[in-house]
Amino acid sequence: MIPVAADRDQASEPVQTERLIPFPSPNGMKFRAVISTLLLLLFVISMFPLLRADLNSDREALLQFISSVPHARKLNWNSTLPICSSWVGVTCDLSSNRVISVRLPGLGLYGPLPVDTLGKLGALRVLSLRSNYLSGDLPSDVPSIPSLRYLFLQHNNFSGTIPTSLSPNLRVLDLSSNSFAGGLPEIEVPRLKLLNLSYNNFTGSIPLSLRKFPNSSFLGNYLLCGEPLTECSNESQQVPVKVPHSSDTVISPKNKLGTGTVVALTAAGFAVISLLGFMIYICCIKKKGGKGVNLKLKATNGGNVTSKDFGSGVQEPEKNKLFFFEGCSYNFDLEDLLRASAEVLGKGSYGTAYKAIMDDGTTMVVKRLREVVAGKREFEQQMELVGSVGRHPNVVPVRAYYYSKDEKLLVFEYMTEGSLFANLHGAKNAARAPLNWDTRLKVALGTAKGIAHIHSEGGARCLHGNIKSANIFLTKSHEGSVSDFGLAPLMNFSAAIARTIGYHSPETIETKKVTQKSDVYSFGVILLEMLTGKVPLQHSGYGDATDLPRWVRSVVREEWTAEVFDVELLRLQSCEEEMVQMLQIALACVSKVPDARPNMEEVIKMIEDIKGSETKDRPTSQTESNIQTP
Repeated sequence: MIPVAADRDQASEPVQTERLIPFPSPNGMKFRAVISTLLLLLFVISMFPLLRADLNSDREALLQFISSVPHARKLNWNSTLPICSSWVGVTCDLSSNRVISVRLPGLGLYGPLPVDTLGKLGALRVLSLRSNYLSGDLPSDVPSIPSLRYLFLQHNNFSGTIPTSLSPNLRVLDLSSNSFAGGLPEIEVPRLKLLNLSYNNFTGSIPLSLRKFPNSSFLGNYLLCGEPLTECSNESQQVPVKVPHSSDTVISPKNKLGTGTVVALTAAGFAVISLLGFMIYICCIKKKGGKGVNLKLKATNGGNVTSKDFGSGVQEPEKNKLFFFEGCSYNFDLEDLLRASAEVLGKGSYGTAYKAIMDDGTTMVVKRLREVVAGKREFEQQMELVGSVGRHPNVVPVRAYYYSKDEKLLVFEYMTEGSLFANLHGAKNAARAPLNWDTRLKVALGTAKGIAHIHSEGGARCLHGNIKSANIFLTKSHEGSVSDFGLAPLMNFSAAIARTIGYHSPETIETKKVTQKSDVYSFGVILLEMLTGKVPLQHSGYGDATDLPRWVRSVVREEWTAEVFDVELLRLQSCEEEMVQMLQIALACVSKVPDARPNMEEVIKMIEDIKGSETKDRPTSQTESNIQTP
């Protein structure tokens, strides 16, 4: 029961009012606490405009940069959009409200890098402008940003010298594949872990502060010397800092020649050339009465064709002895082949390949082998093995062969989709789009199946020995198919290794012997080539070649895995996880220890697991994402 009288008594009592924030006396402790709280609150409030001002200054610097540098791809950088959540390639630190990362690889940026733009990003840690067309000097205010840790400017056309002032926090500096020139300055950056200055025009001696880095940091600078490269001679140290163009003449003081000496050398050179020309002419006249059957090459489709032919060594009595493998239904003989118009497709490590079009329109590929060291019987026995093992959808079959003392020819079907090398590194035009991830995955799986078939057919002695992307062809269904199988035992292998050293395992380079495990290593290099879009080391005619396994290991070691991948692949957000899985397979294949490498059957299973997860988890429609790499 509720005591009503008691409630009435309580209600009749006067209500005592109390201040929420008492105002104590000036000398009281409570007064000082309130004043401190108010001052702290005023300080925090006053900092908001400063933080916003810093972000605004970053925004203005980036807008000034992008408006000053022409670019092929469109960006969504707009002052009306929030910079930290919407701008492509821009990352902010939410605690400091500053831009800390700008990643714009492969954007089609060209022209000089403007001063007082990116250099104003006072909190920037990562800057990647790799694989663009930027030129001119590198502004000193960019690499000297105090907070900068990672600077990726490779594959541009920067020139001039490296700025002497660098960020003390710099950990990775990649200036490879540019046109930097002159001598190298002393770089005293204690935290610098990865330095890449390869394939520029640097000259002179490598400074002491840089000699702790490996020789891969300096490859492709042909006038650079000193540890870890070759030792400098007195002459090499006197090379002028300026790198001469083809129209320039640079003569060091010790090499000046008198006018009489120049005239005498010129006359002697002319006499030698004339004598050689006369001897060649006499040899050609003598050969006219011989029994050689000559194929007059015709330039088709603008192809570059040499003046020689692939039938010059064919003997007349043997001209119809073109041996066709079982199951081949082609109806032509060697005479028809030699009469065909031909176009040079390329010169590989084993010989020159020609595209030959018969009178009836049949198109074949004829490979003219060079440096064959095997005799006829050994050659024929190896061809029997090639014919029996080559019956597989992922192995390009040899349809016929010809052997004589002076000429060895192989005949293949013409693969209309081209080689993996041409599709990855050939001219980018509207007719041939870059290979997407799905196609690269199919090529990798098909290639692995082809190599595994070769390894399984003949036991341990059956291997390829010359696996490279130029010997991997795309079928019409865009699967990989392996060519040039079984030729290694017939060739001068030392010469072949020298031409494609980037694909060969360390033990193959040392011993000049190939094994199934060295085939696995070569396949791993191809996987890295597909993932990175880079050309392996010392591939003829490509100045941006890279020691892929070593480069990838160094980048992954620094936990910048995304920097490894080809820009063309990073347009699809949903494939990044699969690419990382493929990268792990590739690194297992290129292990320095042969026994640590998987066999090809194991590789197939790992790739099929990736492909299975791809078809299961990937959305049906793939759109371009904002994934950017350093």
